[in-house]
Parts: sequence; structure tokens; C-alpha cells
Amino acid sequence: MPKLAKFRAKHTPPDAESRAGILASTASASSATPILHVDMDAFFVSVELLSRPELRGSPVVVGGKKDQRGVVTSASYEARRFGIHSAMPLRTAGQLCPHAIFLDNRPELYGEWSDRIATILAKYSPVVEMASVDEAYLDFAGTERLHGPPLVAADQLLRDIRRTTGLPCSGGLASTRLVAKVASEQAKPQGLVWVPPGIEAAFLAPLDVRKIPGIGKVTEGALNALEIRTVGQLAAVPREKLEESFGRWGSALYRKSLGQDSYEFFVDAEPKSISHNQTFGSDTNDRARLETTLSYLTQKAAKRLRDSGLYARTISLTIRYANFRTVTRSKTLPESTDLDGTILGIAKNLFAQNWDGRAMLRLIGISLESLSADTRQLSLLDAEQKTKLERLARTADRLRDRFGFSKLQLGGSVDKPKRDE
Repeated sequence: MPKLAKFRAKHTPPDAESRAGILASTASASSATPILHVDMDAFFVSVELLSRPELRGSPVVVGGKKDQRGVVTSASYEARRFGIHSAMPLRTAGQLCPHAIFLDNRPELYGEWSDRIATILAKYSPVVEMASVDEAYLDFAGTERLHGPPLVAADQLLRDIRRTTGLPCSGGLASTRLVAKVASEQAKPQGLVWVPPGIEAAFLAPLDVRKIPGIGKVTEGALNALEIRTVGQLAAVPREKLEESFGRWGSALYRKSLGQDSYEFFVDAEPKSISHNQTFGSDTNDRARLETTLSYLTQKAAKRLRDSGLYARTISLTIRYANFRTVTRSKTLPESTDLDGTILGIAKNLFAQNWDGRAMLRLIGISLESLSADTRQLSLLDAEQKTKLERLARTADRLRDRFGFSKLQLGGSVDKPKRDE
């Protein structure tokens, strides 16, 4: 997977900034290089349909069985007509559409397809942020000579994804991250919406305030109580009045209503931690299943660590019991590492020390922390053995990138159980 960029927060504009100043800032932002937000349409369902084409046209829900606890991960557009949406309890979805086809999550499969999409994105811009497994932002600065104007490049990119992967996707092209995200939502399914510089506020104005990223049910309710239902109505309220009602969040709401956001691209950002968790559809104390899952999660995290060119010095284990009591334990090594075996050995010891072998568990997770580019590991292994293990790990990574992560596993997770999410 290519090394991708991320976003960082800008400095918040001074509180004394006037409306005219904000509008001037918006005009300046309009001249910035356009940002493309790519959003895969019903990603998890779409991936499942690649191997189950007979389900096309049927209401399909990914997340687990309809009588299980847990939530909907993704729903086909046919299922959405019944009111089903992501994050809805599976049992509620089952009541809304009893004849829907419910499928278990296959996170390793979705991760493999996400990596393939990221590789395509990297061909169109050197600056990409994978905001999640199924959405990304691209900065088209300096790409015109290779791919043409941003609108042309955006159209080519979306067509490339659909042609190469067979997966549907949508895009939003705008001068800011916020407007690009809203535009891609308006483009669904399988569309592209371009918001030309200078009309960001006009584009947002007729939309419901809930369309603005960061505005949830609570804020929506508070705005509705003030008779503010559209983004245009929000933009018409003096910033000072919004600050009286919402504090500093009021200033942010005002800027959002004009299409501004508080993020910019920056390259070569290093993550503070890398983690993978597994929540089981039903509580379990099956030792083999738990240890196999721990091995699998460790390998996923270690591969991401190597993909980032980083090493971890602290390994943390998280276990959550059936009564929701959560225990996190960590061990810091004398030297950093990126080797599966070293990390898994620590994780297994932590697990043995904090699980009695009988208690029912609902979640297990691994986290790699204290990350750096430090490569010194000679105190953990002799130089020759270390070199061999590093070569083996990187060879395995290349094979996984080519054939899929699940195709090559350590012995401890070859017979890994079916995963719930």
C-alpha cells in the first residue's frame, strides 16, 4: 500500500475576525487547488456482491445476523428503501426488512480492496488521505501536467476505480475538504459533483444542517430549536449569536456554513499508534479462537507498521469482558521492533496474565505504540537472526499485497475463525 498523507488542524481564526474577514478568507480559499473526496458507494455490500453477484438487486445488509447484537456496517440501496442505515442495530434492521439477506463482516477482505483502491488513488496525486477504509481525500496540486484539469482528473480517477475494481464510487470536487465531502454525498450513487470556486456557500445554503460534517442529532436539535434548519439559515445568523448559544463551537458552525474547514494537507505524518480490535458476535471463552484472533490482529498491525516504515516500542493488549469491563495492559520493550513474532510473544504473555481461561470475552485488541523510525533491535535478537526475520516479514508483506492478506498467515492463525466484524 502506498504511503499516504493525512490532515492536520489549522490555527483557529482569531475570535475578533469579522464576517467580512471570513468571506475574504473564503474567496482566498476558492483559489486554492481543488480537493477531491472519493467515497465508495455501499462499500462493504459492494465488495460482497463481487463474489455473490446473484444477490444484486436484493436488500443486503452487512454486519451480522439479524438476531445478533451489533450494528449494521453497510446496507445496499435496496435495503435502504426500508429505512435501514449504517450503525443501526441489527435487530432493528431485521424488523424493518425481515426478508433482507444478512451477511457477516469480513474485515480482512474489505481491507484488501481498500488497499487496491489506495494504490489507484496514488497514481493521480502524491498527496492522499485515506480517511477510512472506504473514503479518501486527494490534493490535485501540481498534477495538471499529468492528468489535466482537476475536473478531468477526478472523472478519470472515478472511472479507473470502477473499471479496475468493479466497485461503485462517487466523488466531490471543491476548494475545501468540507465542501468536497458534502459534494460527494450529493453525488451518490456513482456520480461526481463539482463545486466551482466562489459558490461554496450558495451550494451549501439549501441543504439541511445535518449535511454538514460534525453536526449530529444533538446539535441539529439545538439549531432546530432556534428555527435554523438549512445551512443558509445558519450562515445568516451572526457569529456572535452562535457563540452565545454554542460557545467556541458556534464560531466553527459559522465557518462551516460558509464552506470553510479547519484542515490542511501535510505529508509524511506518522501515526501515534496502530491498532486492530475484534468484537465477537457472541461472547466466547474458546481459547483456540481467542489466541487465533490475537495472532491475526497482531499480524495485521505489524504489517501496517512496516508499511509505514515505523517501529514500535510499546505493545498494548485490550480485552473486554461480557459485563463490559475493559482491561488494557502494556509492555514497553528495551528496543523498538516491527517483527510479528516479537510482538505476538509479548501480546500472548499479556493475554495469559490477564485472562483466567474461563471468563467470557466480547472483544480483544492489540495496539502498537511509542512509534518511531528507530531501527535498533540488536539487543532483542542477534544480528543474523534479526536480518533473516526482517527479510521473511517483508517477503510475506509483498506476497500479501499481491495475493491478499488472508492468503499468507503465521501458523497460529491459519485456522482463524469466521470474523464478525
